[in-house]
Amino acid sequence: MLARPNRLTRGTEYKAVVRRGRRCAGAHTITYVNRVETEGPARFGFIVSRQVGGAVVRNTVRRRLKAVCAESLPSVAEGSDVVIRALPSAATASFADLRDEVSRCLARRAA
Repeated sequence: MLARPNRLTRGTEYKAVVRRGRRCAGAHTITYVNRVETEGPARFGFIVSRQVGGAVVRNTVRRRLKAVCAESLPSVAEGSDVVIRALPSAATASFADLRDEVSRCLARRAA
């Protein structure tokens, strides 16, 4: 689980990251990373729309993405804001596939 300081909470923060952030696309997710000028911990946000599936499927995908980000938190640069958008194929992807894809994108953009 991600601690409160490591989460994006406002809609304006999500919009800023998606609009200004650098993008890395994969088969199951799209990752946006925006470096913020202020010092602070890396923060993560997740977008899992109804296209992914029903509520149970969406929450499962969101929990998997949160676990992946909690694992890779030490390798993400401080002051980075990250938004991960799940694509519909994320519903059938294994945890290992999601972990590999998100880790690759975070290494490319947020290290």
